[in-house]
Amino acid sequence: MKILAVCGMGFGSSLVLRMTIEDVLKAAGFKAQVVVSDIGTARSEQADIIVTSAEFARLLADRGIPIVVIKNYVDRKEMKEKLLPLLKGS
Repeated sequence: MKILAVCGMGFGSSLVLRMTIEDVLKAAGFKAQVVVSDIGTARSEQADIIVTSAEFARLLADRGIPIVVIKNYVDRKEMKEKLLPLLKGS
């Protein structure tokens, strides 16, 4: 399982996303590779799930990969509610 944490430049926000994703995965007992990416690279990067903002989700919607849209990147509850159902379904 590979999860892409995507932001504009691939540095700040995506690193925060990655930490939140990893915390939620660990607490739920899931293992996955979480990779940070900028929006340009994410358009061609292989992944099972993309986690990003609504703005970038629109730019990646044509990829055919499930996208988790997160409003608050540090909100573990939001991440858990939106990400775990996709993992449990796979």
